[in-house]
Amino acid sequence: MAGLLQALVGASEKAAHIARLCRREEPLFQLLVAEKTGADRNRRFLQDFKTLADVLIQEVIKHDLGKEPGVLAGETVAVRVCSTPGDTAALLLSVLEPERAAAELLAAAVHRDVALGDAELAGVALSIPPQDLAVWIDPIDSTNEYIGGREDVAPIEGIAPAGLCSALVLIGAYDRRTGCPVLGVINEPFFRRDPLTHRWQGRYHWGVAYGDPRLCSLSPPPPRPTPCVVLSRAEGLAVRGALGPLCGDRLRFAAGAGYKMLCVILGLADAYVLSEGSTFAWDACAPHAILRALGGGTVALAAALQARRGGDTGPPPELVYNRPAEEGAGGERWANRGGLVAYVHPQHLESVLAAL
Repeated sequence: MAGLLQALVGASEKAAHIARLCRREEPLFQLLVAEKTGADRNRRFLQDFKTLADVLIQEVIKHDLGKEPGVLAGETVAVRVCSTPGDTAALLLSVLEPERAAAELLAAAVHRDVALGDAELAGVALSIPPQDLAVWIDPIDSTNEYIGGREDVAPIEGIAPAGLCSALVLIGAYDRRTGCPVLGVINEPFFRRDPLTHRWQGRYHWGVAYGDPRLCSLSPPPPRPTPCVVLSRAEGLAVRGALGPLCGDRLRFAAGAGYKMLCVILGLADAYVLSEGSTFAWDACAPHAILRALGGGTVALAAALQARRGGDTGPPPELVYNRPAEEGAGGERWANRGGLVAYVHPQHLESVLAAL
């Protein structure tokens, strides 16, 4: 089981490298720019480059995790990882023709070996049967920010309102029977630029929430007496108005569900509140597992408020990841309907629910 956790981290590192490669190497970057230009984009691609990047990263993760027995990682897609770099390059060239250099660069990245050199990770000992788990992958969370590539967005008390830094790789494993998230990896491909090479450097975080003890690459952040809450800029005025008195001037706004949950994990915010069902299982599973490892969680907002109105003072219902909605179709069946609240410290969750 410890090998699976290392495989999740290793797959996230390979995915982050591919995400950086697509922005760094000129042939690939030109394809990225071509997709940004709207009506002028190159129509020869199957759909668009954004979709290709997402699908390729997802297939790389599925391929690497497929070496671990019993792990299910999603549906089959047209782009796949072949047995050799040459075969993968040929397959990618069928999509990217005539950009042979771009296809070969991506194929080399797909087949590179990742050496983690993480002593703490290597020392983790777990006893979770891999066949009891399934995996949600978000290859590039906050894809629009990834495509836009803005680097000039100044953070406010550590939280970036938008920009490339909010593009993350998210891999979360959950218990098939209960739907509870148990392993999570968040990779930040664009954490900072190397001062000498000026190339992007990344970092990753992981957490295990399966029985005791709970393990994490991070320590729980200290609670603030007045909570800072991070929201989407699309959040409604009613929620903003309800949380304003609780937070004072500490309402913050950011892009990407994964990034906002990461802000809570890192202690940059005390809670992330979303009142709409605009996130999905693949957005929340990985950060939710890390939050649980830190002593927090992610609750289903509408169900939690309904329980409080009914006088229920017990623990609010957490999101689960094994129950698609009966109505809807495709990915919409996996939406986190009714919104969510992500938190580390229970007192902040209670204050947010009371305010709402």
